Amino acid sequence: MIAQIRGRLVHKSPEEIIIDCNGVGYGVRVPLSTFYELPEPEGDVLLLIYTHVREDALHLYGFATPKEKELFCLLIGVSGVGPRLAVNVLSGIATRDLERALHEGDLFSLTRIPGVGRKTAERMLVELKDKVGAPDMVVVGGARIKDDMVKDVLSALVNLGYQRGTAEEAIRKALHEGGADLSLEELLKESLRLMAR
Repeated sequence: MIAQIRGRLVHKSPEEIIIDCNGVGYGVRVPLSTFYELPEPEGDVLLLIYTHVREDALHLYGFATPKEKELFCLLIGVSGVGPRLAVNVLSGIATRDLERALHEGDLFSLTRIPGVGRKTAERMLVELKDKVGAPDMVVVGGARIKDDMVKDVLSALVNLGYQRGTAEEAIRKALHEGGADLSLEELLKESLRLMAR
Protein backbone atom coordinates (compact mmCIF):
# COMPACT_ATOMS: atom_id res chain seq x y z
CA MET A 1 0.00 0.00 0.00
CA ILE A 2 1.25 3.49 -0.85
CA ALA A 3 1.00 5.69 2.27
CA GLN A 4 2.72 8.88 1.10
CA ILE A 5 4.40 10.33 -1.96
CA ARG A 6 7.13 12.94 -2.13
CA GLY A 7 8.21 14.21 -5.52
CA ARG A 8 8.00 16.87 -8.22
CA LEU A 9 4.59 18.15 -9.25
CA VAL A 10 4.44 17.85 -13.06
CA HIS A 11 0.71 18.33 -13.70
CA LYS A 12 -1.90 20.17 -11.67
CA SER A 13 -5.65 20.27 -12.28
CA PRO A 14 -8.63 20.02 -9.90
CA GLU A 15 -9.47 16.57 -11.30
CA GLU A 16 -6.03 15.00 -10.91
CA ILE A 17 -2.43 15.88 -10.23
CA ILE A 18 0.67 13.99 -11.34
CA ILE A 19 3.71 13.66 -9.10
CA ASP A 20 7.03 12.52 -10.55
CA CYS A 21 8.81 10.31 -8.03
CA ASN A 22 12.17 9.08 -9.35
CA GLY A 23 10.91 8.94 -12.92
CA VAL A 24 7.53 7.35 -12.14
CA GLY A 25 4.48 9.60 -12.54
CA TYR A 26 1.74 8.95 -10.00
CA GLY A 27 -1.77 10.21 -10.79
CA VAL A 28 -3.40 11.39 -7.58
CA ARG A 29 -6.89 12.72 -6.94
CA VAL A 30 -7.07 15.42 -4.27
CA PRO A 31 -9.79 17.50 -2.61
CA LEU A 32 -9.81 21.23 -3.41
CA SER A 33 -8.53 22.01 0.09
CA THR A 34 -5.32 20.14 -0.77
CA PHE A 35 -5.26 21.40 -4.37
CA TYR A 36 -5.10 25.03 -3.20
CA GLU A 37 -2.09 24.21 -1.00
CA LEU A 38 -0.06 22.75 -3.87
CA PRO A 39 2.91 24.59 -5.35
CA GLU A 40 3.06 25.46 -9.02
CA PRO A 41 4.18 22.68 -11.42
CA GLU A 42 7.87 21.73 -11.01
CA GLY A 43 7.61 22.42 -7.26
CA ASP A 44 8.26 19.75 -4.63
CA VAL A 45 5.25 18.18 -2.97
CA LEU A 46 4.57 15.72 -0.13
CA LEU A 47 1.12 14.16 0.21
CA LEU A 48 -0.40 11.55 2.49
CA ILE A 49 -1.97 8.88 0.31
CA TYR A 50 -4.96 6.59 0.54
CA THR A 51 -4.70 3.66 -1.90
CA HIS A 52 -8.10 2.49 -3.13
CA VAL A 53 -8.03 -0.90 -4.84
CA ARG A 54 -10.88 -2.39 -6.86
CA GLU A 55 -10.98 -5.43 -9.12
CA ASP A 56 -10.55 -3.27 -12.19
CA ALA A 57 -8.63 -0.25 -10.91
CA LEU A 58 -6.19 1.22 -8.42
CA HIS A 59 -6.67 4.88 -7.49
CA LEU A 60 -4.54 7.13 -5.28
CA TYR A 61 -6.12 9.90 -3.19
CA GLY A 62 -3.83 12.54 -1.72
CA PHE A 63 -4.17 14.83 1.30
CA ALA A 64 -2.18 17.76 2.66
CA THR A 65 -3.01 17.02 6.32
CA PRO A 66 -3.59 13.95 8.50
CA LYS A 67 -7.02 15.37 9.46
CA GLU A 68 -8.15 15.39 5.81
CA LYS A 69 -7.07 11.78 5.35
CA GLU A 70 -8.72 10.74 8.63
CA LEU A 71 -12.05 12.28 7.63
CA PHE A 72 -11.78 10.78 4.13
CA CYS A 73 -11.35 7.30 5.65
CA LEU A 74 -14.36 7.86 7.93
CA LEU A 75 -16.49 9.10 5.03
CA ILE A 76 -15.79 6.12 2.76
CA GLY A 77 -16.87 3.88 5.64
CA VAL A 78 -20.41 5.30 5.35
CA SER A 79 -22.71 3.14 3.24
CA GLY A 80 -23.27 4.76 -0.13
CA VAL A 81 -20.23 7.06 0.12
CA GLY A 82 -17.38 6.12 -2.20
CA PRO A 83 -13.97 7.78 -2.60
CA ARG A 84 -15.17 10.24 -5.26
CA LEU A 85 -18.01 11.52 -3.09
CA ALA A 86 -15.72 11.66 -0.05
CA VAL A 87 -13.30 13.88 -2.01
CA ASN A 88 -16.26 15.97 -3.12
CA VAL A 89 -17.35 16.42 0.52
CA LEU A 90 -13.85 17.53 1.57
CA SER A 91 -13.81 19.91 -1.39
CA GLY A 92 -17.14 21.43 -0.39
CA ILE A 93 -16.61 22.08 3.31
CA ALA A 94 -13.61 22.84 5.55
CA THR A 95 -12.53 19.94 7.77
CA ARG A 96 -13.28 21.92 10.94
CA ASP A 97 -16.78 22.76 9.67
CA LEU A 98 -17.37 19.15 8.64
CA GLU A 99 -16.39 17.92 12.11
CA ARG A 100 -18.68 20.50 13.70
CA ALA A 101 -21.60 19.58 11.42
CA LEU A 102 -21.20 15.86 12.14
CA HIS A 103 -20.76 16.40 15.87
CA GLU A 104 -23.76 18.73 16.18
CA GLY A 105 -26.03 16.85 13.76
CA ASP A 106 -26.17 19.83 11.38
CA LEU A 107 -28.08 18.33 8.44
CA PHE A 108 -28.45 21.71 6.68
CA SER A 109 -24.66 22.26 6.36
CA LEU A 110 -24.14 18.76 4.99
CA THR A 111 -26.90 19.00 2.37
CA ARG A 112 -25.38 22.27 1.10
CA ILE A 113 -22.32 20.30 -0.11
CA PRO A 114 -22.66 19.63 -3.87
CA GLY A 115 -23.50 15.97 -4.48
CA VAL A 116 -24.73 15.28 -0.95
CA GLY A 117 -28.48 14.66 -0.77
CA ARG A 118 -30.61 14.47 2.33
CA LYS A 119 -30.46 10.67 2.65
CA THR A 120 -26.68 10.60 2.29
CA ALA A 121 -26.33 13.42 4.83
CA GLU A 122 -28.58 11.56 7.27
CA ARG A 123 -26.50 8.38 6.89
CA MET A 124 -23.32 10.39 7.49
CA LEU A 125 -24.79 11.81 10.69
CA VAL A 126 -26.02 8.45 11.97
CA GLU A 127 -22.82 6.56 11.16
CA LEU A 128 -20.23 9.22 12.03
CA LYS A 129 -21.67 11.27 14.88
CA ASP A 130 -20.05 9.08 17.55
CA LYS A 131 -16.79 8.72 15.59
CA VAL A 132 -16.13 12.45 15.26
CA GLY A 133 -15.47 14.54 18.34
CA ALA A 134 -16.02 18.23 18.68
CA PRO A 135 -13.84 20.16 16.22
CA ASP A 136 -10.42 21.09 17.50
CA MET A 137 -10.77 24.12 19.68
CA VAL A 138 -7.76 26.15 20.67
CA VAL A 139 -7.11 25.77 24.38
CA VAL A 140 -4.68 28.17 26.03
CA GLY A 141 -4.02 27.95 29.76
CA GLY A 142 -7.28 26.06 30.25
CA ALA A 143 -9.35 28.71 28.42
CA ARG A 144 -11.08 27.91 25.13
CA ILE A 145 -10.42 30.53 22.46
CA LYS A 146 -13.38 31.43 20.25
CA ASP A 147 -13.22 29.25 17.17
CA ASP A 148 -14.69 32.04 15.03
CA MET A 149 -11.83 34.38 15.96
CA VAL A 150 -9.23 31.81 14.94
CA LYS A 151 -11.07 31.21 11.64
CA ASP A 152 -11.23 34.96 10.95
CA VAL A 153 -7.49 35.39 11.53
CA LEU A 154 -6.69 32.32 9.42
CA SER A 155 -8.88 33.63 6.60
CA ALA A 156 -7.16 37.02 6.75
CA LEU A 157 -3.69 35.45 6.57
CA VAL A 158 -4.63 33.17 3.66
CA ASN A 159 -6.12 36.18 1.82
CA LEU A 160 -2.81 37.98 2.35
CA GLY A 161 -1.12 35.16 0.41
CA TYR A 162 0.27 32.97 3.20
CA GLN A 163 0.06 29.17 2.94
CA ARG A 164 -2.73 27.76 5.12
CA GLY A 165 -0.44 25.37 7.03
CA THR A 166 2.10 28.11 7.77
CA ALA A 167 -0.67 30.45 8.93
CA GLU A 168 -2.19 27.81 11.23
CA GLU A 169 1.19 27.18 12.85
CA ALA A 170 1.76 30.91 13.39
CA ILE A 171 -1.67 31.27 15.01
CA ARG A 172 -0.95 28.35 17.36
CA LYS A 173 2.37 29.91 18.39
CA ALA A 174 0.78 33.34 18.83
CA LEU A 175 -1.91 31.90 21.10
CA HIS A 176 0.66 29.94 23.08
CA GLU A 177 2.82 33.02 23.60
CA GLY A 178 0.07 35.60 24.03
CA GLY A 179 -2.44 33.62 26.08
CA ALA A 180 -6.22 33.51 25.98
CA ASP A 181 -6.78 37.26 26.35
CA LEU A 182 -5.64 38.26 22.86
CA SER A 183 -8.12 40.24 20.81
CA LEU A 184 -8.68 39.44 17.15
CA GLU A 185 -6.43 42.34 16.10
CA GLU A 186 -3.70 41.31 18.54
CA LEU A 187 -3.82 37.70 17.38
CA LEU A 188 -3.54 38.79 13.74
CA LYS A 189 -0.67 41.17 14.50
CA GLU A 190 1.25 38.56 16.53
CA SER A 191 0.75 35.89 13.85
CA LEU A 192 2.07 38.23 11.18
CA ARG A 193 5.07 39.06 13.35
CA LEU A 194 5.88 35.36 13.81
CA MET A 195 5.67 34.67 10.07
CA ALA A 196 7.95 37.61 9.30
CA ARG A 197 10.80 36.05 11.28
